[in-house]
Amino acid sequence: MRVTRRAVLAGAGAALVAPGLVAPALGTSAAEPLSRPVPASGERVPAVGIGSWITFNVGDDPLLRAECRAVMAAFFEEGGGIVDSSPMYGSSQAVIGDALATLGHPQGLFSADKVWTDAADGPAQIAETARRWGVGRFDLLQVHNLIDWEANLDTLAAMKEAGRLRHTGVTTSHGRRHEALEEVMRRRPPDFVQLTYNIVDREVERRLLPLAQERGIAVICNRPFQRGRLPDRLAGEPMPGWAQEIGVSTWPQFLLKFILSHPAVTAAIPATRRVDHLRENKSAAFGPVPDAAMRARMAAHVRDL
Repeated sequence: MRVTRRAVLAGAGAALVAPGLVAPALGTSAAEPLSRPVPASGERVPAVGIGSWITFNVGDDPLLRAECRAVMAAFFEEGGGIVDSSPMYGSSQAVIGDALATLGHPQGLFSADKVWTDAADGPAQIAETARRWGVGRFDLLQVHNLIDWEANLDTLAAMKEAGRLRHTGVTTSHGRRHEALEEVMRRRPPDFVQLTYNIVDREVERRLLPLAQERGIAVICNRPFQRGRLPDRLAGEPMPGWAQEIGVSTWPQFLLKFILSHPAVTAAIPATRRVDHLRENKSAAFGPVPDAAMRARMAAHVRDL
């Protein structure tokens, strides 16, 4: 069977809960979407969130904003979860705020943004970010790409202590600055880290993901599709027959399920401006979670294509 990123598969939901599958690993249920607890608070969050880099940076274009609102509406219909943005992402924050206001600030939002400036300017930037979102308190604020991380973490910790923030975090991307992120995690562990992890970018499995488990740090995975390169690369390849054992029928589901099956991972945040892609991404949280042997099989299969 040939499937592509753009396929809309009738009956996909039935395939995800096909009879005869073994009980899902890691305590998940085939009937309920996977969620993971945040160690710092115990709160459970859906394992598939949404990012906004590039896709939501649409300025004032009314048609593109409408697409973003439709994606956000579908996101909350599918259970919501982490919505991630940054001051770095152009108009994305304002687009998110517009969608939230239009949708009536629906339940299920785990609001996640970043501080992306020197610490002296951090409070003003955070205030502007909150204005753009239209929220009074963020669920998570993160130091973006470790910029002035110690002083910015001081700001976030003070906000959390005062009840003006629920969780603190630090991010990196592009597979960069892992040694610096490890230093943060060992010396001053935040509630969350955000890093790049996918089926081919796996360096974080060696030290960072085990360290997150050890220190009780939640993990958000960015670039799950390598900005679309992985689904595009795999689009012409047939899905292996054994993929039905983990309840997947498309490559994006396959790629996300691999990420979510790592026990250190709290959530992945694929970005999209298409409702069908959003629903496809969310569907990866259903069905059996691959065990270690299946994870190895999945990675080897993609490596060898």
